[in-house]
Amino acid sequence: MQRKVILYISCSLDGYIAKPNDDLSFLNPMMVEGEDYGYTDFVQTIDTVIVGRKTYDWVVKEVGYFPHQDKESYIVTSQPKESLGLTHFYTGSLKELVRSLKSRAGKNIYCDGGAQLVNNLLKEDLLDEIILSIIPITLGQGVKLFEEGIPEHVLELHETKSFKTGLVQLHYRINK
Repeated sequence: MQRKVILYISCSLDGYIAKPNDDLSFLNPMMVEGEDYGYTDFVQTIDTVIVGRKTYDWVVKEVGYFPHQDKESYIVTSQPKESLGLTHFYTGSLKELVRSLKSRAGKNIYCDGGAQLVNNLLKEDLLDEIILSIIPITLGQGVKLFEEGIPEHVLELHETKSFKTGLVQLHYRINK
């Protein structure tokens, strides 16, 4: 079975993944003790992470470390940098990276954002599935998940889950 590239991400009802200035405080009401919205189970299905450099930098700054140090990780960037253990700073073709990763045996590949990387993956037709958690809030401005001009993709709904917090999670497969 071929590995899949899966986007697992949250956004507001109106499609923003962050408020202005990369503010993620709108996610705070969703942080409820004992509820991880299936994230722990999802992480068991992956062994590789692809993330944009701005998202990586934000996580390291806010959390203090990169949480996927036990997985082969590729930070997509325009600035070369030495690898840190299993974390590689990748400056090449996104299409070549995904082709290479998919040609290897292993579990699925997790796209952890951000918006620029997600939109580039969509433009190159490199995403296989999207697990999108809709946060019950409208923000009106900030960082849009999907930008104008991405190609049309037909999605097949695989699963829907709703949670007490009002979060709704949609799991789509992308028809190719």
